[in-house]
Amino acid sequence: MSDRFNTIAGWVLGSAVVGLGLASLSGHYFHADKENRPEVMGHPIAGVSDVKAGPAEAPIEELLAKADATKGAQVFQKCASCHTITQGGANGIGPNIYAIFGDEIGKGRGGFAFSAGLAGKGGKWDFANMNEWLKNPRAFAEGTKMTFAGLESAEDRAALMVYLNAQGSNLPLPAAPAAAAPAAAAPAGDAAPAEAASGEAKAPA
Repeated sequence: MSDRFNTIAGWVLGSAVVGLGLASLSGHYFHADKENRPEVMGHPIAGVSDVKAGPAEAPIEELLAKADATKGAQVFQKCASCHTITQGGANGIGPNIYAIFGDEIGKGRGGFAFSAGLAGKGGKWDFANMNEWLKNPRAFAEGTKMTFAGLESAEDRAALMVYLNAQGSNLPLPAAPAAAAPAAAAPAGDAAPAEAASGEAKAPA
């Protein structure tokens, strides 16, 4: 009985030693493989991007033409905690923005202390500049003090601009870009001479 127990114990101990050895070897192998693995896994495929592009935005001029100022007033509620928009309204965290369209970027506004990035931007608040500002203030003017991240929806930006424009600016909206005209089909009558000429060329002399 004792010999049988010793035999079993020996097999168990031997198996444990073998198992530890294999674990050590495999750990060393896979560790080394991890150290040598490429930074980017897989193989790039020409013409295929791993960035999913969203749907293209319609031109802002086109969206402005059909924008609703009432909706813009609702969108403005996101701005109202920092900006006033009444004529003669006081500056708050942000400047009063009554009659903002056509005004110089980063200037005036009752002596509001604009950031250097916005004050040095140059130009005027037209619809194109306002659209980029509302879309991403930090990208428009690096170092801006405005903490609002921006409006992702182009429709919301258009509605807000129509509302802002109605508050003292009243500039004419920019014209929507003309749609590309479809290629005109050749008149049916033009095909006959060509076919006749082709037939003449094939006729024997």
